[in-house]
Amino acid sequence: GAPGVPGGEAPAAAPAEVRLSRRRWAMVLLFSSYSLCNAFQWIQYGSINNIFVRFYEVDALAIDWLSMSYMLAYIPLLFPVAWLLDKRGLRLIALAGSALNALGSWVKLGSLKPHLFPVTVLGQVICSIAQVFILGMPSRIASVWFGSHEVSTACSVAVFGNQLGIALGFLIPPVLVPNVEDVEKLAYHISIMFFMTAGVATALFILVIIVFKQKPPHPPSRAQALIQSRPTEEYSYTQSILRLLRNVNFLLLMVTYGLNTGCFYALSTLLNRMVIHHYPGEEVNAGRIGLTIVLSGMVGALISGIWLDRTKTYKQTTLVVYIMSFMGMIAYTFTLNLGHLWVVFVTAGMLGFFMTGYLPLGFELAAELTYPESEGTSSGLLNVSAQIFGIAFTIGQGQIIDHFGTKAGNLLLCSFLFLGTVMTAFIKADLRRQQANLDNEQTVSKHPFNPCCAPAQDNTQPL
Repeated sequence: GAPGVPGGEAPAAAPAEVRLSRRRWAMVLLFSSYSLCNAFQWIQYGSINNIFVRFYEVDALAIDWLSMSYMLAYIPLLFPVAWLLDKRGLRLIALAGSALNALGSWVKLGSLKPHLFPVTVLGQVICSIAQVFILGMPSRIASVWFGSHEVSTACSVAVFGNQLGIALGFLIPPVLVPNVEDVEKLAYHISIMFFMTAGVATALFILVIIVFKQKPPHPPSRAQALIQSRPTEEYSYTQSILRLLRNVNFLLLMVTYGLNTGCFYALSTLLNRMVIHHYPGEEVNAGRIGLTIVLSGMVGALISGIWLDRTKTYKQTTLVVYIMSFMGMIAYTFTLNLGHLWVVFVTAGMLGFFMTGYLPLGFELAAELTYPESEGTSSGLLNVSAQIFGIAFTIGQGQIIDHFGTKAGNLLLCSFLFLGTVMTAFIKADLRRQQANLDNEQTVSKHPFNPCCAPAQDNTQPL
């Protein structure tokens, strides 16, 4: 919870009233929108990799690095940003994320000549810093604003925006920037894409200034009320990270989440290269295959969020989805070179449904395993793991594709997904957040006069 909550020092006799705020859906949709814009900027170069290679006269790896800069920036910056999220709360993080996202999109407009590649790199680096203020937020927004029966759905809606941004990043660039010979014409087409992005990013930043609030007037769930009634001094950020790193189930989840999401990052970054290798001249269809992966994944993510709210079967759902991601990756690997684009569409769609459907599952399982630690910290650590594996897989798979072809590169990802599936089976379903909501309801029914503090000591781990 956010320290400095009024009432932190008050006697624990009167617990906060639990009530839902009308504004909660506006908050999550606005977050989703600027997250979308930022994710679009992540993949907008990779989805037409070959065109930017020609325009800036650099090699394919240099353009891959424009996508990988997002992963690289995240690793050192996560901890300061997660600390800020804890100390200053949601509003400051939202302002910083949407401001940097808009700034980066304007800088890119200064890179419309072939020799200005460093300027486009600078713009992308600013956007990649913005992403650090965005990626760890979904589960935090969900728990601060939403009731316990809708928190997983809200988390998937928040993740959804990012996925939709990646989808548009596959779909729009090949349409706006056709592969024309004339460099002047190419610069004109690229400028249209950059201008549209900058306009949208700026409008969203203004909306965040006007609409985005720190937290609702009342806590939305008993688990949140407990966190908010904790005295500030009890909470130490460093201690929190150390406790997370001693939590065996969470560590297993961190590695398995990293393997799955790292595979997804590598696949997205290298997709244009893989498809064009087997289907020359099909830039627009390569973008559509990327779109299919992400759209089916968004459906997967929403379904898994709603399913979790209904069933609360965190561990079982995560394992099933992981196994299906592995099967999907195998299907994609062995059908890519068959010469039928429609088959690639089908297998890529199946792969995306499970691989992207896994993202909110990982966040929500982490929030359960680590309650009452801050969700910003737990999902941040998951993301760091994903970025590290993402960079390793993107570079490794890119090198393997160059030397041994696409099948060998994809088999590398298959082997890591298999490893992740086995490790997921060993995670114990220690659902602490759910237990806090249950304990609290029982305490309330036993002692209606003092429902607040009885269960608090059961849920915190000993320091």
